[in-house]
Amino acid sequence: MDLKNLHSHINLGKNYFCIVLLLALCGTVFGQKFDLIIKGGHVIDPANNIDKVMDVAISKGVIARVATKIDEPAEKTIDAKGLYVTPGFIDMHTHVFVGPHAGLFANGVNSVSPDDFTFRSGVTTVVDAGTSGWRSFPLFKKQVIDQSKTRILAFINIAGDGMTGEEHEQNIADMVPDSALSVINQYSGIIVGVKIGHYNGTDWTPYDNAIKLARQVEKPLFVECHLPQYSLQNQLAKLSPGDMITHTFENIKERMPIIGEDGKVRPFVLEAKKRGILFDLGHGGAGFWFDQAAPAVKQGFAPNSFGTDLHRFSMNSAMKDMTNVMSKFMALGLSLNDVVQIATWNAATAINHEELGNMKVGNVADIAIFKVSEGTFGFTDSAGKSISGSKKLEMEMTVRDGKIVWDLNGLGAKKIDN
Repeated sequence: MDLKNLHSHINLGKNYFCIVLLLALCGTVFGQKFDLIIKGGHVIDPANNIDKVMDVAISKGVIARVATKIDEPAEKTIDAKGLYVTPGFIDMHTHVFVGPHAGLFANGVNSVSPDDFTFRSGVTTVVDAGTSGWRSFPLFKKQVIDQSKTRILAFINIAGDGMTGEEHEQNIADMVPDSALSVINQYSGIIVGVKIGHYNGTDWTPYDNAIKLARQVEKPLFVECHLPQYSLQNQLAKLSPGDMITHTFENIKERMPIIGEDGKVRPFVLEAKKRGILFDLGHGGAGFWFDQAAPAVKQGFAPNSFGTDLHRFSMNSAMKDMTNVMSKFMALGLSLNDVVQIATWNAATAINHEELGNMKVGNVADIAIFKVSEGTFGFTDSAGKSISGSKKLEMEMTVRDGKIVWDLNGLGAKKIDN
C-alpha cells in the first residue's frame, strides 16, 4: 500500500470512529432513563411562575426536567392526574431536639422526632426554633440532624443550653454572642439564624445580645413572642429587615395582640411588615386565634411563613399538621397558590436557602403531591373556636431527595391483582 492509500485508510478510520462516538453520545442523551417521572399533575411552583399541568422528571436526587410532556423512560412513573405537585413544604418553626430527658424541649420528650410527622404532611425541611443553644447544638446535630431523613436546619438559641427550662433560659451570663459565634461559623450551612425567647426578665441584654450575634453572622433573628415584659412595638422597632417574629396571631393577656381595639391591624405592625420584618405563624398549642387571624387576613395581612410550632402538644391540638394549617388559611380566604407560596418559596428565601422551596432544574428533588378535597371541614384555634371550610389538602405522596418517603395510596407501588 502506498503512502497516499495509507493516509486515506487512516482518515477513513478516524471518520468512522467519530461517527460511532457521535451515535453513542446521541443514544446516551436521547435514550436517557430517569429515576422517577411524575406525570400529568398540576404543578404549582410560585418561585418559577409555574401553574399548570406538567410532567416532572427526577434523576440522581435532583430535578432533571419540568416540561409539558416527558416521554423518556423512567425506573418509576407516578400518575399524578388530578393531583397537585409542588415543592416540598418548609416548616419554619419546629422543636425536634428529641432526647431522653422528660419534661424538656432541648434533648427532651416534649420535642418530636421529625421523620415521624413531616413526610405525611408534605414537609421535607424543618427549621428547629432554637431548641438547642450554642453549647448543645453539636449534640443536637449528632443525635437528631445526622440521623434524620428530613432536612433539619436550625435557629440557635442565644441561651447556651437552649430550651432547658426556667433556670437556664434566664441566665444572662450564658447569653454570650462570642461563645455562639464559632459554633455558627462551624455549622453555617445548617444554622440559619439566632433565636431569642422565653426570657422573663426586664433587662434588654438578652435581646440586644441576640441582635448583635445575628448581625455578626449576617443571619436573621427569630423572636419567639414569649417576651411580654417588652412591648410588641419596642420589639419590632429593634428588628431589621429579614428578622422574624413568631406567634403572630396569638391573643393572650400577657402581651399585646396585633389587632387593635378597633378591629384593625395595629399601624406599627403594618409599618414593621412594610419595613421588611417577617411574621411567622407559630401556631403551636396556644399561639393561633381566629379573632386575630380572620380580620388580619381580610385586611391583607397574611403570615410570611407557616411555622407550625411542631411539638408533642401542638400536633394533638388545633394545629395538627402543615396541611391542616394550609387548609385553615384557605378557609380564611387565601388561595391555594397563596398557601403554597407561603409554605415553599417564602420560607426558603426567609432562611436564605433559595435552593429549596422550588423546582428549578438542578435543585434537590423535594416534592409534595396532594389532592384538594371538597366538602365541609372544620378547623379550630387555640381558644377552642372553630370555622368551616370547603376545601382540604390531603397529602398523597412526598418525595425527599428524589426518593418516595410517603405514599398514602400506593401511587408508587407495583400493582397486583386482588
